[in-house]
Amino acid sequence: MKTKDEIIKMVNITKIYDSTEVETVALRDIDLVVQKGDFIAITGRSGSGKSTLMHIIGLLDSPTSGKYILNGTDVSKLKEDELAYQRNKKIGFVFQQFNLLPRATAVENVVLPAIYAGVNTNERTQRAIDLLTQLGLQEQLYKRPNKMSGGQQQRVAIARALMNDPELILTDEPTGNLDTKSGESVMNILKELNKKGKTVVLITHEKDIAAMAQKILHLEDGRLIKKQ
Repeated sequence: MKTKDEIIKMVNITKIYDSTEVETVALRDIDLVVQKGDFIAITGRSGSGKSTLMHIIGLLDSPTSGKYILNGTDVSKLKEDELAYQRNKKIGFVFQQFNLLPRATAVENVVLPAIYAGVNTNERTQRAIDLLTQLGLQEQLYKRPNKMSGGQQQRVAIARALMNDPELILTDEPTGNLDTKSGESVMNILKELNKKGKTVVLITHEKDIAAMAQKILHLEDGRLIKKQ
């Protein structure tokens, strides 16, 4: 049963990577509940399991064992096309590397999730323009990524994440490639989105960035060992 406000519920999530010679346990018995409207930072050193946990939360990977319920849906029972639908509709991704198409304009990058969702051309284009304008990029609408600063590119990536109006924004080191001022701007945008009701899960190794979240969870050797 899903309580009214749970968007993420993980029970005994374990992830083991097998190779021919060695078995690597990336996550060990993770229990995690994220309520709608939370702003949570997940921290840990390199190799602690942060990326693996992010990939499982984002339906980019599957656990070896355990149960993951996303907004009331037991995703372990879904087929690949159903997982793709859940990813596109319910989760907005913001990555450290921006992951923008280099030959596409800002608008063309932002509309991509809506193309996959089947939204008509006029509607998705107008929504992309509106989102980019809200993020202060009205002068960059038809520029390609190489004509924009890192901070501007990350704001394009945030607009793309918001395109299908997902409840969950999943961010992986979103300030990692930015200077201090641009990083603060991106974090302020995420905090503002959270105030408007978006659930934000932030993966970071930076303590000062994590401190901007409402809650901090810490991973060490694949275990969730500290909550505050």
